[in-house]
Amino acid sequence: MTKNIQVLFVCLGNICRSPMAEAVFRNEVEKAGLEARFDTIDSCGTGAWHVGNRPDPRTLEVLKKNGIHTKHLARKLSTSDFKNFDYIFAMDSSNLRNINRVKPQGSRAKVMLFGEYASPGVSKIVDDPYYGGSDGFGDCYIQLVDFSQNFLKSIA
Repeated sequence: MTKNIQVLFVCLGNICRSPMAEAVFRNEVEKAGLEARFDTIDSCGTGAWHVGNRPDPRTLEVLKKNGIHTKHLARKLSTSDFKNFDYIFAMDSSNLRNINRVKPQGSRAKVMLFGEYASPGVSKIVDDPYYGGSDGFGDCYIQLVDFSQNFLKSIA
């Protein structure tokens, strides 16, 4: 029998992109009827600025508009994540560098850009929408749905 999969999404502060990725991915898993394939779907940040906080209101707004809800509270990446997760997906190149900088030697986690699962013509980098307007959050949502669907196809 195939081992269940643990997936972690990582951005900078864990209030915009990664909690959206977690919620979108969970939704896509449910829509595909693949819940039994996953033990853990979570998100965190490389920084600790927002630990314990709910996602940015604009993240919650985009999720709600698309019928997705989350109860996520921000947390920081920890060394235990590298042994507890099969995939650690970074939202951008800076996140990826920061994750790899603290990755313990011998880690079992596959660390990569979530955007490696982008469809042709879709940017692999999920830009941080924090300092922009609501449009950036909508753009993130579109990318994250695309990446999620393609990742799920890749493991089917």
